[in-house]
Amino acid sequence: MPITRVPRRPSSSKRASSGQGGGRGNPVSRFFDHFAAHVTRGAGSPVAFGLALIAVVVWGLSGPAFDYSETWQLVINTGTTIVTFLMVFVIQQSQNKDSEAVHLKLDELLIALQGADERLVDAERLDEDKLLALAAACTARARTQRRKRARTRRRQ
Repeated sequence: MPITRVPRRPSSSKRASSGQGGGRGNPVSRFFDHFAAHVTRGAGSPVAFGLALIAVVVWGLSGPAFDYSETWQLVINTGTTIVTFLMVFVIQQSQNKDSEAVHLKLDELLIALQGADERLVDAERLDEDKLLALAAACTARARTQRRKRARTRRRQ
């Protein structure tokens, strides 16, 4: 059965925020996309880890100078809370973009493969019940294929 390209359904603002589509999209979304890519790349670097470690060590060593006061404790508490809160959104943007790219590549491979189940293209957009049904169908298909291969090997 021939596999045809299934048009992707837009989900949220992934297309606009990723800057795809010939430069179309909201400039704020494009800026955030680039910003998120740079921040996640930088935040995951050894340099960023080293700087964070130095900040924590300096904060810890400054404790006696501030008598381990509540204000001293609030400095690290508030700082890390704010950074964590903001990083959730930045990292989620990067994850969404990376996930979309991986799904597009997998969809293209499915389309290119002869005999692939075309229902798998865009499977990530299905609701959970349909996805579970599709998973069961794939498992059954895999078992059937294994049996066929086993019979073929026995005949040889």
